[in-house]
Amino acid sequence: MLKFLSLPDTWMKEFFLAHIYTELQLIEEALQKYQNLIDVGFSKSSYIVSQIAVAYHNIRDIDKALSIFNELRKQDPYRIENMDTFSNLLYVRSMKSELSYLAHNLCEIDKYRVETCCVIGNYYSLRSQHEKAALYFQRALKLNPRYLGAWTLMGHEYMEMKNTSAAIQAYRHAIEVNKRDYRAWYGLGQTYEILKMPFYCLYYYRRAHQLRPNDSRMLVALGECYEKLNQLVEAKKCYWRAYAVGDVEKMALVKLAKLHEQLTESEQAAQCYIKYIQDIYSCGEIVEHLEESTAFRYLAQYYFKCKLWDEASTCAQKCCAFNDTREEGKALLRQILQLRNQGETPSTEMPAPFFLPASLSANNTPTRRVSPLNLSSVTP
Repeated sequence: MLKFLSLPDTWMKEFFLAHIYTELQLIEEALQKYQNLIDVGFSKSSYIVSQIAVAYHNIRDIDKALSIFNELRKQDPYRIENMDTFSNLLYVRSMKSELSYLAHNLCEIDKYRVETCCVIGNYYSLRSQHEKAALYFQRALKLNPRYLGAWTLMGHEYMEMKNTSAAIQAYRHAIEVNKRDYRAWYGLGQTYEILKMPFYCLYYYRRAHQLRPNDSRMLVALGECYEKLNQLVEAKKCYWRAYAVGDVEKMALVKLAKLHEQLTESEQAAQCYIKYIQDIYSCGEIVEHLEESTAFRYLAQYYFKCKLWDEASTCAQKCCAFNDTREEGKALLRQILQLRNQGETPSTEMPAPFFLPASLSANNTPTRRVSPLNLSSVTP
């Protein structure tokens, strides 16, 4: 439709196209349009600055979006438009004091604005006062029944309160307002997942994925659905694709490895665990010890079966650093020592990926890689 629109060639056309690109999740094109507008004389436009921040919010570049919103607040401290998006970012980062300050500040400026109600709702949600949060989102909807963000956020609150029927109703209202809101489709998928209705949640996750094809969260959710429906080949494709597009939650490789384990594909599982640990160490993020320990435990056992004592010993020592795998790690180290004392020689017949946690980096690739999965037949 956008391609066939006949629009007058004026500067307002550029504003329109930039806004539509943002709505269609074509963020690079939108940012380019806004940059062009800044270059031709709109550098002081608070509208353009706020739209750039919203664009970065849409691609989950939270730090960049927060930085731009903070600059915008300095430029225009009485601005209320898009402050609900800013509060979403503060919520995600659990910045309670900043969110509290924003809520009080907007309340002083105009407490009867939809954005103000949403900001206050987010503040109470962060404090786990979900009934109060839902009340403020309801107030926002009384002011504007077609305000998309409030419907979606209210659905989230009902989910927190375990009121699934009210959550479904809220998400459906959001979809009525805008069918292209991936958050509402994703929320419906989560709700039906709680209700243990995998065919329903598969449908809604597919819709969310169609709207956000490069969002790893949608792909991981789809993979989990396929796994529950015992469609393991499709699940593998989804997890691999989630990793390929940039896994936000660093969980796709672990889930893929566990699937390979389930299918007794030990080498592929080992490759996935190796890559997972390499990624974790190279980016320096603090992760849940449960998954890291799971990876080291599997690799220790894998190398032990391959009779690669040095690598098995290294991984077993790493297992000793975690409470849930400490005993297994110690037991494996004892077994390795016993076999070495008996003169058991390491295997040379079965080459396995060499692994040394001390020197992990992004450049350390395993000697054999998991074959890229054929994604052409992924149905979503």
